[in-house]
Amino acid sequence: MTEIIKKGDKIKIEYTGKLADGSVFDSSEGKAPLGFEVGSGQVIPGFDKAVEGMKEGEEKTFTLKVEEAYGPVRDDLVQKFPVEKLPKEPKPEVGMMLMMQAPTGQQIPAKIKEVNEKEVTLDINHPLAGKDLTFEIKIVSINAPEDEKEDKKEEDNEEAGCSDCSSCSGCGN
Repeated sequence: MTEIIKKGDKIKIEYTGKLADGSVFDSSEGKAPLGFEVGSGQVIPGFDKAVEGMKEGEEKTFTLKVEEAYGPVRDDLVQKFPVEKLPKEPKPEVGMMLMMQAPTGQQIPAKIKEVNEKEVTLDINHPLAGKDLTFEIKIVSINAPEDEKEDKKEEDNEEAGCSDCSSCSGCGN
């Protein structure tokens, strides 16, 4: 019997994400398939819903509205900062991306929207906020045993102080 994807399943997919104008913003082409646990919050909410009920090998194209993707652009995430709070080099310019650090230590990308002598206006909205997203996906695997074996291998290596199984040859895992 063919397995149908449900919440809690670990799946791998091949995908291409496109904007309304047809331009590709992300793709797994030339990379390993994307793996995630359905319903765990590892992907945007609409993506989880779209894969539920699909089968291995099945292909699907779907569009996520703003609310199901990265949400609307929020004005409260556009803020002004004194120029002296930024590094001197490189000189801040409109369109430049900076990395900010949240109090939790998380790195947050920020885009410079405006610069004057005293202030820089930064937009920390996700770059895809406010956009509908179309995805073309193919289900590569559902709860495949090798997935669990590979996850276990990576967990064992992390416990041993390793993090890159692909270049490791010393631990034997």
